[in-house]
Amino acid sequence: MKKIVLIALSLALLSCQKEEKVAVLKTAYIDSDKLMEKYQKAIDLEEKYKVKSEEMGRELESDARKYQSDYASASQQAQVKGPQWAQQKGIELQKREQELGYKQEAMAKEIRSASAKEMDSLVTEVTKFIKDYGKKKGYDYIFATGSMPSVIYAKESYDLTNEFIKLLNESYTSNKDSKKIEK
Repeated sequence: MKKIVLIALSLALLSCQKEEKVAVLKTAYIDSDKLMEKYQKAIDLEEKYKVKSEEMGRELESDARKYQSDYASASQQAQVKGPQWAQQKGIELQKREQELGYKQEAMAKEIRSASAKEMDSLVTEVTKFIKDYGKKKGYDYIFATGSMPSVIYAKESYDLTNEFIKLLNESYTSNKDSKKIEK
């Protein structure tokens, strides 16, 4: 009899329990390396800076050829004009060689800087596009794979940032206070 009552009670409890809903998240991912490799705007941007680099390289090459010509000429004239002239010309040529090196570094830095600025802008634009797409299509998360894996889009309701700020600050404050007490 006790067994029947227990079974009946168990069945009653089971039937009273609400069905738990299992959350199904809509997620997706994007291969960010492949995306940037195949996105025409990124390809065009890369080509733009390749052309700029080649143009600057030609200018630098012209200066280097002129330097080499002057160096060869000075080497020949050094025997005729004497050691004092050769020493003075050597100092002048060394200075020009340094200037060529500085010019090359400045050009490379200019290209890197401009390219990085435009690429950052492009990445921001693509990220915004993906976020808008995620919202529009009802995704909970969109992840990125590739050289910099991350979450590109997440519903705001999943954001725990403020909660963690509060908890970390509370933890920090309590640890700080407990260390004061120990001292």
